[in-house]
Amino acid sequence: MSGASWPRAVFERIHAASSDPWGVGSRPYERDKYRHTLALLAGQRFHHALELGCSIGAMTALLARQCDHLLAVDVAEAALAQARRRCAGLDGVTFCRGQLPDGFPGLPAASCDLIIISELLYFLSRADITRLATHCLRVRQPQAPILLVNWTGPTDTPCNGNEAARCFIATCLAAGMQVTHTQHHPHYRLDMLGAVAQQNTQ
Repeated sequence: MSGASWPRAVFERIHAASSDPWGVGSRPYERDKYRHTLALLAGQRFHHALELGCSIGAMTALLARQCDHLLAVDVAEAALAQARRRCAGLDGVTFCRGQLPDGFPGLPAASCDLIIISELLYFLSRADITRLATHCLRVRQPQAPILLVNWTGPTDTPCNGNEAARCFIATCLAAGMQVTHTQHHPHYRLDMLGAVAQQNTQ
C-alpha cells in the first residue's frame, strides 16, 4: 500500500470476504485488548460518546453499557450491517457510515464526553490523522477523554500504530491536551488524552 489513506472499497472487500475479518469474536488478542480498554474507563458514565472505527460492533456492544448515547462510525456498510444486528436492542446506540476524516459526523461543537478511536488511525495518511484529530478536538467537551487503541505489530498500512498514535497525540498536545495514561502491551498500545489539570493559584 502507498502512503495514502485506505479507500472505502478496500474495507468493503475485506468485510465481503469474511463476516469477522479481524477475528474480534475469536482471537485472544481482541479479548485482551477490550478488557484493558474498558478498564481505563471503569466506573465512568458517559452521556454522548463517539466511537470511530467500530467495525462489526464488538466494542460498541461493550461500551454501550456505560453510555446514555453512543454514536459508532465505520467506513464499510458491510461492517455496519453486522454492528447493527449485534447491538439491536441496546438503548442509545446509533450508527453512521463515513470515510474519515472527510466523512466525520456532523456533530455540534463540544458535544461529546468520550471519543474512542480503536485500530483506525494507521489506515490513514499522516495528514488525514491530523485532520481527524482536529475534528475530534472540535466536538470534544473540555474535560472529555480521547482514548486511542493501536495495533503495533507489522503492517502494510500508511503508517504503523506507533507512528499513528504519535501523530494524533501531537495535534492534541498542541491544542492543550495532555497524555494521562499510556500502556504498551505485546501487540498494541493504549493512549488516553485528557485536559491539562488546572493549577490552584490560591
